[in-house]
Amino acid sequence: MSAAAFVLAINLFVAGIFATAFGVVAAYQRSSVGARWLACAYGFGALYMVLEFILPYQQDHRPVSFGIFAVFLLSLAGGVVGLAHHYRLRPPYRVLIGLIALSLLLNLAILDWPRASFERNLLYQLPYALVQGVGIAIVLSHRQRRALDIALLALFVVSALHFLIKPVMALTIGSGAAPQLYLGSNYAAYSQTLSALLLITNGLLLLLVIVRDVLAEMTARSETDTLSKLLNRRGFEDRGDRALTQAARAGVPTVVVVADLDHFKAINDTYGHAAGDGVIAAFAGVLRDCAPPQSVLARPGGEEFAVLLPGANLATGKLFAETVRNAFRNLPSDLTGLETPPTASFGVAQLMPFDHLPDLLRRADTALYQAKTDGRDCVRLASAEPAPVVGAGRRRRSVR
Repeated sequence: MSAAAFVLAINLFVAGIFATAFGVVAAYQRSSVGARWLACAYGFGALYMVLEFILPYQQDHRPVSFGIFAVFLLSLAGGVVGLAHHYRLRPPYRVLIGLIALSLLLNLAILDWPRASFERNLLYQLPYALVQGVGIAIVLSHRQRRALDIALLALFVVSALHFLIKPVMALTIGSGAAPQLYLGSNYAAYSQTLSALLLITNGLLLLLVIVRDVLAEMTARSETDTLSKLLNRRGFEDRGDRALTQAARAGVPTVVVVADLDHFKAINDTYGHAAGDGVIAAFAGVLRDCAPPQSVLARPGGEEFAVLLPGANLATGKLFAETVRNAFRNLPSDLTGLETPPTASFGVAQLMPFDHLPDLLRRADTALYQAKTDGRDCVRLASAEPAPVVGAGRRRRSVR
């Protein structure tokens, strides 16, 4: 077995491993369309390597040579489509289909050109480089690029350049007098070694990107309230602590607004729990519409809501709460399903020196209790004095 054939066998094994790995991810995370495409892409890559082993035994190389080119091109295109799906971008199907169709016609036209021709080798490798260029465009279109995404972008650039360098390599060291002799050439050994490095690096990076994002999605689900689509208590505590730390480092004010839907038990008793759920979802929608982008929005439980506003002072927090209060009570009845407009009460507290999130929430909760005591459907501000640790939350629940 030649050196090139040995490396090709390793590549076949590696491609099979990655096809299986992406297939397992797709089976475990059924929403991961990108993983399914990547599994197919690596499956095509494995088929390409099988065809390379078959080629030396063909008297007429053209059917298998064309199949090698087509299958490898489809493998690269499938990887690009899988990446686009994973990034939740619209895959450039028209561009890829047009590129594949033109490339296949071009390959048919150059099948019988001399193998030592630089033009033939450049036209053979150029479609591969162009498909990698589409992959570069997809990574650049992904707005939230992190370290792994940047590494993947660099790999696409290297891969595209390596396809453009191959014609020079073939001209310099020779790629075999005939296609059937390719695996016995030094060019094949170098080419397959480069391919092995890129194959492994590409597979690992794509797998890490997918696993990273799947884990992030699972974490987001565990921190999100299903009904309101806002953060739950756990998510609010985690994001809120981080936001307070950043605000303290930046030296900017921060406000917490807590809200409680008025007479919510009566809504459930009169209209049913489905109507109550609708009111909760409607209030959550009002919060999202009124809150600035950097806000941390949550439904810690029941009919209680909390909003952390980095960069806001007490006056800004009061204005925000009043805006939400008025928008909520003016919702049309066909949206709430209620005969009378629903209302909510609000408490607002500003971050004080040495405050932690529980301290801030206690003072806001005390202000909310005061709003309930004062007749509901109003906003009250917390004093700068520390709130009592015991009683505020329980007292508030007794005056819906």
